[in-house]
Amino acid sequence: MGSFSIWHWLIVLVIVMLIFGTKKLRNMGADLGGAVRGFKDGMREGAEKPAEGAAPQETGKTVEGEVKGKTEHKV
Repeated sequence: MGSFSIWHWLIVLVIVMLIFGTKKLRNMGADLGGAVRGFKDGMREGAEKPAEGAAPQETGKTVEGEVKGKTEHKV
């Protein structure tokens, strides 16, 4: 009673095929495969980028100045 037998899984598969149809299941499988492939490509690109650009990229600007007085704004 703890696990399902092969016959239970076959019945579930037949019911799913009747509900969704084979064409819809095929499209969902292709979409899932494309998503996994895109994820793998993204992970591969993410691993390659730090090796290529070893120098850190500088973003933003530093503003140098001197504080002459301090004012408090009370709201």
